[in-house]
Amino acid sequence: MFTKSHWFRSGERRTCPIQSVEDDSTAQRLTMWCILCITVVLCNCVLAIPARAQQQPAPEDPEDEKQFGLWLDQGISTPFSGNKSLDVEFHERFDEGGSNLFEYFVQGGVAFRLRPWFTLIPIYRYQRYPGNPGIGYENRLQLNLTVSTSHGPWKPILRTLIEGRFPDNRPASARLRFRPGFEYSLPIRTARQPVLVVNNEFFIVPWYNPFANGGSSYTQNRFQIGVRFPVADSFSIRPYYLLQSVNLPAGWDTNEIFGISLAYKVRRKSK
Repeated sequence: MFTKSHWFRSGERRTCPIQSVEDDSTAQRLTMWCILCITVVLCNCVLAIPARAQQQPAPEDPEDEKQFGLWLDQGISTPFSGNKSLDVEFHERFDEGGSNLFEYFVQGGVAFRLRPWFTLIPIYRYQRYPGNPGIGYENRLQLNLTVSTSHGPWKPILRTLIEGRFPDNRPASARLRFRPGFEYSLPIRTARQPVLVVNNEFFIVPWYNPFANGGSSYTQNRFQIGVRFPVADSFSIRPYYLLQSVNLPAGWDTNEIFGISLAYKVRRKSK
């Protein structure tokens, strides 16, 4: 997935006291709004739990990869109003040796870069599972909290994703996704340095899970390594390799995935 925080330039910070007060006020309002959103999502998920008694036996999570996979990602970011941007992403996922389109989705949200090291993005996602006999589509409400800092060529990053899942014929559920990792600017003498990207994502379902699992709240793990190549100031390409492990009743199922991410930033016209 894309991490937009590297597009923010710390030099854009203002030191005007009035602006600082306004930023603090905006941050407080956004914090309260996010707490409200999280509460609403979790309440909806918890209230749906009693309905599980009327459901059929839990199906396998449709996110589970089969054999070798190919994932394609495209992201577009449009800046507006100072430290905010509109971020839209498209994803297509093929499994069974890259021959079967088993999942695709589109998502969008507004990124609030409240500090040089902190980005908050409320997100809506619409997801389809073509050919899946158990689940046709899924709506998701997500809250992306990303913390990052730079130390020379190194950039540690921690992304936390709070996720509410609303499948078409299953009870709602909540999931937490923690993705620690880092980026490292490779010491190559070029106009635009390539960047090594490494992370590992942990999936936790703290309450009811409408999908079959191995009896643990730790339901999935994704290890990813790739290199981002800046083709231009507003465009980059990142090939990556990913290991996806899913906790199923029969045990952990691990599959390999090759992916290609394209990121495009619409640059603001100078006045």
